[in-house]
Amino acid sequence: MIGHGSLFLPNDYYSVISARSRRQRGAKYIWKWFLASWILLFVLDVFPFQVFAGTPAEKDHPIRHVRTIIPILGTTVNEQAQQVGIVAEITLEFTQRRDHRGLEIRFGEVPGKFSPFAQQSVIHAIERVAAAAGVGTDSWTVRFTLPYPGVTLYGESLSAMAAFNVVALAKNEPVQEDTVLTGTVTPEGVLGMVGGVPLKIHAAYEKKFRKVVIPEELDVADGDWETPFLMEVTPVRSINKAYFALTHHMLHTLGPPPSLAASLLR
Repeated sequence: MIGHGSLFLPNDYYSVISARSRRQRGAKYIWKWFLASWILLFVLDVFPFQVFAGTPAEKDHPIRHVRTIIPILGTTVNEQAQQVGIVAEITLEFTQRRDHRGLEIRFGEVPGKFSPFAQQSVIHAIERVAAAAGVGTDSWTVRFTLPYPGVTLYGESLSAMAAFNVVALAKNEPVQEDTVLTGTVTPEGVLGMVGGVPLKIHAAYEKKFRKVVIPEELDVADGDWETPFLMEVTPVRSINKAYFALTHHMLHTLGPPPSLAASLLR
């Protein structure tokens, strides 16, 4: 007898209901998975750097940082009060930043320091050589350090060598280790005259350098001199030729600015 309000269904009816419920739950899971995947793809598309690029400090990490030692030629006075040539070394750090806030050139004050005149000559030389090379400088930070305690570096004869090394680092074109240069960089793009060239050549010879690049125009006060045995002394006029003598690469990549074009072709 079937009681009032009771309902008995066949067993296969429950099997159909159970299968239908599983299909509904499966469809619900698939829809949730699809929605979660869509949200993740949207976040990655809108905020890719914030999700995977790490901390904000990593945004400021430089594209490139190089530290090297460069030789420079100079003169000094020995214990006998005689003027002699010397080969000194300065530390150069080149950093290519991710921003473009402008060229930054810094000069350390310890252990040694650079005179204001030496600093200004280096700054001008870097600007002129970079302009002739056609490379942008607004993301560069350049730092020079003189590793001699209590010593002050005067004069401008280091300026061309310093500038060529900076641009060579920027272009990833190494300077020949057996070659050294002395001179300035004029506004016309010429390797400018400096004094004490014979003394500097002799100092380079004593330090086993095989090649010295010097300005084509020499100081008349230097008088006559002879090239040391097995050493190559190369007088050049244009900074393009001077750079090639140092690196075996051409300086200008995009063509020089008009103010330098005439001198570079000489």
